[in-house]
Amino acid sequence: MTRTAHQDLHSEQGALRGEHPGRSRNPVIKVADLAWLEFEKPDLDRAEVFARDFGFGVAARTEHELWLRGTLAGSPCMVIREGRTSRFAGPAFRAAERADLDRLARATGSDVRDLDRAGAPGGGSAVDLLDPSGFPVRVVHCGEDLPALPEQAPLLLNFGTDHRRTNATQRPPREPSRIQRLGHVVLETRVFGRALDWYLDTLGMIVSDFLFLDGQRERGPTMAFIRCDRGGLAVDHHTLAMHLGPGNGYVHSAYQVTDLDSMAAGGEYLNERGYKRSWGIGRHIQGSQLFDYWRDPDRFMLEHFADGDLFSCDLEPGWAPMSTSGLAQWGPPATRDFLGASPSPARVRDVVQALRGDNEVDPARLLGLLKAVNS
Repeated sequence: MTRTAHQDLHSEQGALRGEHPGRSRNPVIKVADLAWLEFEKPDLDRAEVFARDFGFGVAARTEHELWLRGTLAGSPCMVIREGRTSRFAGPAFRAAERADLDRLARATGSDVRDLDRAGAPGGGSAVDLLDPSGFPVRVVHCGEDLPALPEQAPLLLNFGTDHRRTNATQRPPREPSRIQRLGHVVLETRVFGRALDWYLDTLGMIVSDFLFLDGQRERGPTMAFIRCDRGGLAVDHHTLAMHLGPGNGYVHSAYQVTDLDSMAAGGEYLNERGYKRSWGIGRHIQGSQLFDYWRDPDRFMLEHFADGDLFSCDLEPGWAPMSTSGLAQWGPPATRDFLGASPSPARVRDVVQALRGDNEVDPARLLGLLKAVNS
């Protein structure tokens, strides 16, 4: 019997007859990757201090905008614009070809606009959309890539009898974990099914893993880890992850670093500067990444990750129950801060609005989500 990535701890089984296939038969386009994420914050100076401590480089800075980047060549990782309050303003995905923007614009009744006026380093073109959750989604084709920057070299490791380092010590420097690139963003939505189909049908993304609530599998999945479809080219296990919840909003975003030592030493650096770790260090199940989660001064959660899974288009989705214990293979227990399980007036408002609204949240779903958090 041929083994696949979904026959072990990664996921117990595949789809049952009639369940969601995890991909669209005829998507409008197929995006190639995330380009960057967009935020608004009232204090750009404070945002830049954290960004440098977390490991970003600065691609461009004006009075009202801050563009952050990793060391790899390509597009920036993030833009932070000056705003009255702190908020997530949506993801930007990278189109594989300029012609994809024209196709997308025709299919959605949108316009292709010039990115130069948006201040993006290198310029380019974009189509602006709204997903079913109400998130602004930008699809871009950039004019010029940012050049590569010097890398944080991985440590040379000894394994058992494979001795690659002799007459030398290991002394990883206490410095920021130098970010290489943007990996993924995680969103919470009250209309999970509609949003999932929109990303598959409109942007051509495909599902790597579905999670479902215990005892409610027949009602469909409540979380999906979604990757780009690059054919035979293996890509990140997920570029976008979404889960059903009482709120509509940003959960966290993840940025690749060199290795575990870079992550750990960078974490010590952040801790010494007074930043709050949300959860980590550990290794995930879905995606297999080494992870370490932190809160920035505006309470946004950001993740350092390394050693993630790469899947080509051939793998079908895995299906597994949704649980807190299923988030990691090893590491400390998931914190209430990471899970968003701490009660707050804002969370209570989310629950009340969700139960009153036209969405996929009902008492049974809420109870199932609560059970998953505590399992």
